[in-house]
Amino acid sequence: MSNHHDEICNDAPNEHFQQVLDRGTRTPLTRRNLVRGGVGLAALSTLPFLTACGGGDDVAPVPTPVAKKSLSFTAVGKSLLDNVVLPAGYSYTVLHATGDRLVSSLPAYSNLGQETDEWTMRIGDHHDGMDLFFINASGKFTTQDTGRAVLVVNHESSADAHFFHPNGQTSGGVSGKKFSQFGGWDLLARPELEVLKEINHHGVSVVEMNRVNGVWQTKLDSLYNRRVTAQTPMRVAGPAAHLADIRTFMVTQFDTTGATSRGTLNNCGHGKTPWGTYLACEENWAFYFNMPKGSNAVDAKTMASRARYGVARTPIADAATSSISQGWYTPASATTDNRFSRWDISAPGASAAADFRNEPNTFGFNVEIDPLSSGTPAKRVAMGRFAHEAAVCSLPVVGQPLAFYMGCDSQNEYIYKFVSTAVWSASDVGGGLAAGDKYLNEGKLYTAKFNDNGTGEWLELTLSNPLVSGYVPYTFANQADVLVNARHAASAVGATKMDRPEWGAVNPKNGDIYFTMTNNSSRTVDGADGANPRAYEDSDGNKRKGNPNGHIIRFKETAGVATALGFGWDIFLFGAEEDAGAAINLSGLTAANDFSSPDGLWFSQATGICWIQTDDGAYTDVTNCMLVAAIPGAVGDGRAVTVQNTLNGVSGTQSTFIGAALGESSLRRFLVGPKGCEVTGITETPDGKTLFVNIQHPGENTPALVTGPFNFQSQWPGNQGYGVAGRPRSATIVITRTDGGVIGL
Repeated sequence: MSNHHDEICNDAPNEHFQQVLDRGTRTPLTRRNLVRGGVGLAALSTLPFLTACGGGDDVAPVPTPVAKKSLSFTAVGKSLLDNVVLPAGYSYTVLHATGDRLVSSLPAYSNLGQETDEWTMRIGDHHDGMDLFFINASGKFTTQDTGRAVLVVNHESSADAHFFHPNGQTSGGVSGKKFSQFGGWDLLARPELEVLKEINHHGVSVVEMNRVNGVWQTKLDSLYNRRVTAQTPMRVAGPAAHLADIRTFMVTQFDTTGATSRGTLNNCGHGKTPWGTYLACEENWAFYFNMPKGSNAVDAKTMASRARYGVARTPIADAATSSISQGWYTPASATTDNRFSRWDISAPGASAAADFRNEPNTFGFNVEIDPLSSGTPAKRVAMGRFAHEAAVCSLPVVGQPLAFYMGCDSQNEYIYKFVSTAVWSASDVGGGLAAGDKYLNEGKLYTAKFNDNGTGEWLELTLSNPLVSGYVPYTFANQADVLVNARHAASAVGATKMDRPEWGAVNPKNGDIYFTMTNNSSRTVDGADGANPRAYEDSDGNKRKGNPNGHIIRFKETAGVATALGFGWDIFLFGAEEDAGAAINLSGLTAANDFSSPDGLWFSQATGICWIQTDDGAYTDVTNCMLVAAIPGAVGDGRAVTVQNTLNGVSGTQSTFIGAALGESSLRRFLVGPKGCEVTGITETPDGKTLFVNIQHPGENTPALVTGPFNFQSQWPGNQGYGVAGRPRSATIVITRTDGGVIGL
């Protein structure tokens, strides 16, 4: 997601482990230095690199590489074309795009903003995370490829929603994007239908597909086709012991008991459960709410909670909105369901039950959806509330708990883990939302601390921890408060501030967990640490600072079990421009595989390829965003390195660990997308012969319409013959090899 990430809501002074080891001095990390710093022998035995060290101050040798397969395709070059570029021998088709109808009773999409329906049965916008769910002869979930499936697709932001309306977003004839620069939509009401389109293109699309003569096609009027939108009723679910307290945070005029809420927003990364349901992660949901000018203030604790999440952060005395709002609260409607006023989060009523001051508390969760039933989606509060980006499950082991790994997508935020109380039983496959209640309502929530010595620890977020119960910036009332305000709790226990943790993925071959650190413009030389070791300035092109190119970190649980409280880690890859120099291009990337700002991340079950998708602004002067294929090794297969940092006239060094060099045979660029897009969301058929990839917001930087026609940055996919040409559209594409072979190998 390319919007809103300069909004930093974390000012907690969490101390880095290296500061404890060696106050202010960056020295090479060696066995002798660790002992000097007070790390015991038991800890040394868990280090991913140093256990193989020789005597003296020698760093760990590079392990002997294990023979592995090579990528078979010719690397795609960097591209600024307005099309999807693939290697020779590969082709793509568009499966569906923004606005495509799910039922035949609606007209085909005009691509001119002329729709008069509410979009509740059209494909949403900003395609993002997605997954396949196969259907057996009984209409139930199966892991076997039956040639019949539903594809579930997340839809993220509406920053360029002006494409949905004939003349762009309007408020008294003023362009939406332009008007937002002046503080939002506080003065002028927006047209009701315009707002309904925008509300309903958020959420999730569930669409049946069938393979006909080897080609996947969507099916109109399927009983499985549906939309989950920002208005869909949701069930608030959580630990039985704390559920009553949880629901007090969710009380609104819509449901004065707090047992239900409405809708899901900004669904970016996702998860697929072992029992066959879908987790839609609510990412940057905070930017749709308003404290309109002159509105009533809320209490100080509510303001402290909101500030940590970036919700209406400006003090109410300022009498202004602080978010880049879409103005959804402004239409004057005769309807009685408060579909518009719910976005006004001031406190005009006598209590929370009389207004929508608690509405932001109902977002920021993983939403579980059963793709093959019409059951009410569930907000899984036990997994914590933050800017969720992916919820990837550990490798299931019968008789053992499950772990779900989650990122919080903002600069200087944290990585989390939820461990189920229930142990895995294969008999729960196909169990739907009832299985979700079993595994996702009861468990423990942790956050990650990455130590500079290559180890890490999981810190439980519980009120019984004195660091949580005694936290000064925010006073927790109970354990429900800890879950609803998980960002505050993670700051309280001292989690490691990361360089914008986005997608996660679990290597099916060995259980290693990978997370993308997309970028961080606020990273400084003094603030660098082992897990986020770079602070520099891009010397050419877009010239961004901090960690503008990002990296991918990976870790392995102690003893390989989901319940572990410790782990070892290294950095799999550093994003960089090929000519950035050795101090920045630590992974030795070349013209065949250099990339910037890794975002999407996914492992093929068929081939073991790690697919890396980018959402970049640092390298877009040279290339559009891309999809890179990597054949990974394992945590600990590399070496310790010392990073030389220089930024804003400050220089310093930082020790870290880097995975084994891959080379072009194991790391190649596979796809480059059209102009202005983000490449995100990926899944495949079990045989590895069909790859589904999402192209999000092509033409994102098209100026909002004020007068005259749009000045399009992109016109994909219409410029390639899909639908009505003109305005750009997000879309899901289907990639195959022309010889019918396995993709990538």
